Amino acid sequence: MAAIPSCPQCGLDNTYADGALWICPDCGHEWTAEEGAEADADAAVRDSNGNVLAAGDTVVVIKDLKVKGSSIPLKQGTVIRNIRLVEGDPEHIEGNSEKIKGLVLKTQFLRKA
Repeated sequence: MAAIPSCPQCGLDNTYADGALWICPDCGHEWTAEEGAEADADAAVRDSNGNVLAAGDTVVVIKDLKVKGSSIPLKQGTVIRNIRLVEGDPEHIEGNSEKIKGLVLKTQFLRKA
């Protein structure tokens, strides 16, 4: 049995097959299996401007961020070098700043340097 795909429009898992189409009852989106495969191929890790990120890239923080477990905030303009991509999660990257090690950051707060 094939795995039930998530909706490519809203991302929810509440989908079902109806003949050759997959349907999402939450948002009403309908798609074929081929369209779903194309959407999975486009699920690259992207920064806030839509640029594709790769492992080893350098990114810049675009907004002051509070860091859990640290009293030091991550200031706007902080450079994160040599990032690592989180397997299976295109919305997060891992990296280190000069002052804080072991960061996991959302890509919506980053831009490619």
